[in-house]
Amino acid sequence: MKEKIILTDYANLITDALPRGILLNTNGDKFNSMVIGWGHIGTLWGRPTFNVYVRQGRYTKPQLDKTGEFSISVPLGKTDPLINRVCGAQSGYNINKAEAAGLILEDAECISTPGIRQYPLTLECRVLYAQDQDLSRIPADIRERSYPQNVPGTNPMSNCDYHTMYVGEIVNAYIIRP
Repeated sequence: MKEKIILTDYANLITDALPRGILLNTNGDKFNSMVIGWGHIGTLWGRPTFNVYVRQGRYTKPQLDKTGEFSISVPLGKTDPLINRVCGAQSGYNINKAEAAGLILEDAECISTPGIRQYPLTLECRVLYAQDQDLSRIPADIRERSYPQNVPGTNPMSNCDYHTMYVGEIVNAYIIRP
């Protein structure tokens, strides 16, 4: 069962959960989930939006480019260490993350990318806009820390790959209830 929510009632909860890790889900060639710690919930062009940032070398990027949609899954309590380890440090190029992390997928209502029962607060989003970062416009100290040029793009945590920002229109918001 899905309980519709008023998005603004949960904005602080979503923002507070980001540093601990929430899930960005895609469903292009196969379902994939990636832990993210950066994101923004807000309003753009008069529409409710969630912005995500994806490095160039991640499996998630071609998935997003192919489908133009994603879901966000937010825990209502503590994060699951297995889910965060698998979805935060493994690549969808190499494994089936849903299987490896024991994710229970819940069909979406407005898009084709499912949510995750264990992280029940769900936002269904369609990409409105995407923009690659211009590293030359990022302050040097942040660029050196977040985009070290001596770390290969295959490194799952921090590497030289810049991000693409995706602005997703939130087309549905709910909590998955057992």
